[in-house]
Amino acid sequence: MQVDLEPGVIRKLDEVVVNRIAAGEIIQRPANALKELLENSLDAKSSHIQVHVKSGGLTLLQIQDNGTGIRREDLEIVCERFTTSKLAKFEDLSQIATFGFRGEALASISHVAHLTIQTKTAQERCGYKAIYADGRLQGQPKPCAGNQGTIITIEDLFYNMSQRRQALKSPGDEFQKLSDVLAKYAVHNPQVGFTLRKQGEPQPSLKTPVASSRSENIRIIYGAGISKELLHFSHKNEVFKFEVECLLTQVNYSAKRSQMLLFINQRLVESPALKCAVDAVYATYLPRGHHPFVYMSLKLPPQNLDVNVHPTKHEVHFLYQDEIVERLKEQVEIQLLGSNTTRTFYKQLKLPGASDMDETQPVDKSQRIYPKQLIRTDSSEQKMDKFLAPIKKSDSGLSSTSSGNDTAAFQEKSSETSCSQEESFRLIAARKAREVRLSSVLDMRQSVERQCNVQLRSILKNLVYVGCVDERRALFQHETRLYLCNTRAFSEELFYQRLVYEFQNCSEISVMPPLSLHELLMIALDSEAAGWTPEDGDKTELVASAVQILQQKAPIMKEYFGLRISEEGSVESLPSLVGRHKPSATHLPVYLLRLATEVDWEQEAKCFESFCRETARFYAQQDWHDDESSCHLPWQTEHVLFPALKKYLLPPARLRQQIYELTNLPTLYKVFERC
Repeated sequence: MQVDLEPGVIRKLDEVVVNRIAAGEIIQRPANALKELLENSLDAKSSHIQVHVKSGGLTLLQIQDNGTGIRREDLEIVCERFTTSKLAKFEDLSQIATFGFRGEALASISHVAHLTIQTKTAQERCGYKAIYADGRLQGQPKPCAGNQGTIITIEDLFYNMSQRRQALKSPGDEFQKLSDVLAKYAVHNPQVGFTLRKQGEPQPSLKTPVASSRSENIRIIYGAGISKELLHFSHKNEVFKFEVECLLTQVNYSAKRSQMLLFINQRLVESPALKCAVDAVYATYLPRGHHPFVYMSLKLPPQNLDVNVHPTKHEVHFLYQDEIVERLKEQVEIQLLGSNTTRTFYKQLKLPGASDMDETQPVDKSQRIYPKQLIRTDSSEQKMDKFLAPIKKSDSGLSSTSSGNDTAAFQEKSSETSCSQEESFRLIAARKAREVRLSSVLDMRQSVERQCNVQLRSILKNLVYVGCVDERRALFQHETRLYLCNTRAFSEELFYQRLVYEFQNCSEISVMPPLSLHELLMIALDSEAAGWTPEDGDKTELVASAVQILQQKAPIMKEYFGLRISEEGSVESLPSLVGRHKPSATHLPVYLLRLATEVDWEQEAKCFESFCRETARFYAQQDWHDDESSCHLPWQTEHVLFPALKKYLLPPARLRQQIYELTNLPTLYKVFERC
């Protein structure tokens, strides 16, 4: 069989065919036509937009606004391709600030539907009505009565594209897509009133008032269940030059259908990368297959945004896309940190006369729970201390764990121990009388929140304390795993964060009687921890220099941290960072010496950072060599330190190196099964 190798003839397509192909790319369904016309109405500065629909927009789709209208002179070319009032030359794309710019929307609609435009401007005495077909005006515009604004009527959409019309879903499904588009624009533009009516129904399907708010429109459209769980935040990044305003639901709310309203420079767009990043953050909190509600408005410099990517403009490209998505993910993660404190749980009450049920018996007997999967959740059960030396009783009948230790001279002047144990550090910080405005301290707080590891935070928040191993290590359980952690490292980070968040609002621990700063520094130089050698100079001169430094900086320490040193050179108080916790007096001399030698007092940010680190190191040190302390400190670790870790600590990723999984129940059961 002979194969015909003659090349095909290249022909220029008829203009009608070209226009219909282009129209099919832009107007894919009624919802696309509505989006284009809504953006035109918003560009025309409308304050109220009404939409009438019949048969899902296929038979009738009418948009009425009260905007600026269309001039009589422009009606002849308004439906021709690439006619627009928003763009003059290609370079204007880099500064485009309106929704539309191609000039293809009305032209495309006129090629696949019967299009009628009725419009009136403020300067004209009457309105004009024009009919269009295939991008051309049919006859001359006719004068008519009307209000200022424009009414665009689309009838018999896709009447000349039978395949496209057959491929569309049912009128009900198409109406739902129309409603979804209008709802998103109503949330983003609360200053504009929107109304959606289905032909023949007395009440509108959707209606929002003029000059509303985004949260109120979300309540009207999506329901009170979402609006009451909304969390609002805004963020500005100077490095990548973007601003974001966001309304997202807290972890109490979840739905099987994902709802993300994303606007970039006022345009309704989609960003799979950003959606995946947000879902990844929520995956820590929500059940599998459940999603949040998120509204996000991102503003970028116009020159960093390429809007000329897709005919329907539902997709845009912008500079530093990966970096900006990562920064937005971090901000969402920060907002959700600690949100478990707001979670609501419902308890099923027993009806009167109902028989008692064994609470340990699973409701669904078909789902067997194996012993290796059982998790101890009652922290009042016996712990490791029961198998160690018995607790001694004092003459008063109290256990020795409540007796004094080497810090008996420290008396807490005021503290936050009256606060509820369930109260988060954010609520406590918000209640402080003195607002912190120093940028260096706010940067330190942002750094703490940005470095927080969500997985490690979840472990700490839900741990069950097991027992104290020694002064540096303790055991705790999380689910079916047993962990050994470095309590010194964790408590040092805890006290550092408490200083950062209690900045300028620290309570005080009074030192009674006041201790001589000169004598304490001399004790410090005599200790091995100071590492003094004759080459360092005379001790008396070194002490005098350290005393002078600390007395000069005493106002700073008193004002910001609650550490008071009198003019006579006596230590009168120390900061109270965690209720019922007092630092060890044994390490106080070396701490004061390090404040004089290790803190950078010249630069503000370095000063606060180094002071907080040195103070946290001092508070984390406990003396277990004293007999009384050896009984008191395990109690303090369990009842003071670990509750504070669960409540306050935002653990950075580096603390992963200070926690070790010793074993887990499935592994232990495998061992015992072989015995």
